[in-house]
Amino acid sequence: MIPGAAEYDVELTIDEAAITDLLAVEPDHVGPPSELSFSRNVFVPLTTACRYTCTYCTYFDPPGQASLLSLEEVRDICKRGADAGCTEALFTFGDDPDDRYTEIHDQLDAWGYDSIHTYLRAACEVALEEGLLPHANPGDQTREQLATVADVNASMGVMLETTADVDAHGGPRQKEPGQRLRTIANAGELDVAFTTGILVGIGEDWHDRAESLLAIRELHERYDHIQEVIIQPVVSNERWRDGSPDLETMRRVTAMARVALPKEISVQVPPNLTAARELVDCGVDDLGGVSPVTDDHINPDYTWPALRELEDIAADAGLPLCERLPVYERFLPADLRTDEFSGVPAAGTGGNGAGAEPETREWLSPRIRAALTADDAGGRRYRSVLRGEATISTTTDD
Repeated sequence: MIPGAAEYDVELTIDEAAITDLLAVEPDHVGPPSELSFSRNVFVPLTTACRYTCTYCTYFDPPGQASLLSLEEVRDICKRGADAGCTEALFTFGDDPDDRYTEIHDQLDAWGYDSIHTYLRAACEVALEEGLLPHANPGDQTREQLATVADVNASMGVMLETTADVDAHGGPRQKEPGQRLRTIANAGELDVAFTTGILVGIGEDWHDRAESLLAIRELHERYDHIQEVIIQPVVSNERWRDGSPDLETMRRVTAMARVALPKEISVQVPPNLTAARELVDCGVDDLGGVSPVTDDHINPDYTWPALRELEDIAADAGLPLCERLPVYERFLPADLRTDEFSGVPAAGTGGNGAGAEPETREWLSPRIRAALTADDAGGRRYRSVLRGEATISTTTDD
């Protein structure tokens, strides 16, 4: 029984036999992909206020110290990203600030916003104006909150982390697996292309890891909306001193993810937090969003590799490296896809390749479609990435 799932009206049936089968998976049961991909992004840390106090997280600041970017600051970050050839504005968050964050709520009110979600919407609109596609991660979201911002995002995400109750989530403001699962289900109900993942090493066991991956698979089978699953190790920092999973653990759990998930879902590892080149042969096909201009504000002690280092990882594996958009091509309508994907049904159609019926669901909002097709610098940049014409290395690499 997944803690809290029934409370949040998420009905999942995770078969114990499937868990047992997944626990038998080893790295040599899978192979490398045909290519590696990544997204060029900028991190936009909209607020560091968070209702939770997870013991491994350095991102949140306590009340009285939490930050809230102004829209002018958001615009400046996005301009720098666009100038560096980025396509994605990754909005990072603590979860919706609770009543303790009076200063954050007072500032939002002074700026004319009644919630962090209405403010996020305005920030996403700034990103679009500056030629970047928003990908927001505001944490747990009700369906109403998600609907407030979904149409100004190319894709969205939240880490499931684990289906287990773990001490690292404990305390008076505990993060609940059921609520995370509800958020993922809300995204599916609203047809939002979505990213999720598991956090390895926060107190979960192998059974929990298998259950978490299978829960993600079941929600995807229901809604066909998961585009990538991140396999992320917890890392040492000023708040976490209980260690990180070793390489063999990461290799095994990555292989489990590849076996558990449908082939259309990418398996991603963050190259600044784990030995990505040692995991490619376990089924990794994506290196995530990497920024040539901003820090990883979630893990500031762990610098991004320069984009040329991603080329080295791909070269070591004998694979091409491809830049992608924050929304995967299979979620695009047929008229926006490249020739390679022209016969592949858009997500949600149930087709099986060339000759399939046209897509019946509109994954992209009119706002995002307009950004992709615009005759401006942003639109031309997006189409260049889709056609595989984008230049990987840039002079902005550190």
